[in-house]
Amino acid sequence: MRDHTVVLPGALNALSARAIERAGFEAMYLSGAVLANSVTGVPDIGLTTLSEAVAHATRCAAVTTIPIVMDADTGFGGPENVARTLEEFERAGLSGLHLEDQEFPKRCGHLSGKQLVPPDECCVKIAAAVAARRDPDFLIIARTDARGVTSYDDAVARAHRYLKAGADVIFPEALESREEFQRFARDVPAALLANMTEFGRTPYLTVDEFAALGYRLVIFPVTLQRVAMKAMIDALTELKHTRTQVGLLERMQTRQELYDLLGYQTAVPPPPHGDTP
Repeated sequence: MRDHTVVLPGALNALSARAIERAGFEAMYLSGAVLANSVTGVPDIGLTTLSEAVAHATRCAAVTTIPIVMDADTGFGGPENVARTLEEFERAGLSGLHLEDQEFPKRCGHLSGKQLVPPDECCVKIAAAVAARRDPDFLIIARTDARGVTSYDDAVARAHRYLKAGADVIFPEALESREEFQRFARDVPAALLANMTEFGRTPYLTVDEFAALGYRLVIFPVTLQRVAMKAMIDALTELKHTRTQVGLLERMQTRQELYDLLGYQTAVPPPPHGDTP
């Protein structure tokens, strides 16, 4: 982050986490929406638990070496819960989390109908996370959803409050134009995270554009889930219609490609001499 803008694709599971690292990315992201949708099969409305988040994080961190930042939603409760969340995320092997200032149950940041907690309440949670942190490099990111609920000015005011409470990075959710991102970077001179999600309120900017505007982290939280689910639905439609997978073979990861990604040859010891593999 000190040297350049870091790109964090969002992993679906431990296998996709391996793929992100193999593709050469420096860090990855674990989305609360993906945890809700792909891991537990429910909407992103605050239904997942800390235990489910930690299990997901532990699996992804166990098979990768690059830093992982995870969505901690509203912290799974009050300040004491936030402290425990941070402790569990550190123990799982993560490198950062973000907390948002929505009321529970939260909603996707690009949907209407959100409600915010008072900024003081979020500040107390941020301070609890800071106090619980043991690794000084573990990032505490404060997300504000104020732009889509109250106003742009409220988002800026909240960001300054959250920095004073100890946040390392500010995540302004659902800004609606390049000009707003540029203005926010001027109004909040701090380390900033941009959410480059699809089909939302934010226009499609490249990583280089975000970097030029001063953003140090850019997440692509649901990109892989959307691509994977579209491919699976198309494949299911074709299999239902043709009653064979032969037409899908060229779109598949091969057995050898899967084994290479898994490190199969090093993970599985060779059979004893004379045994059939």
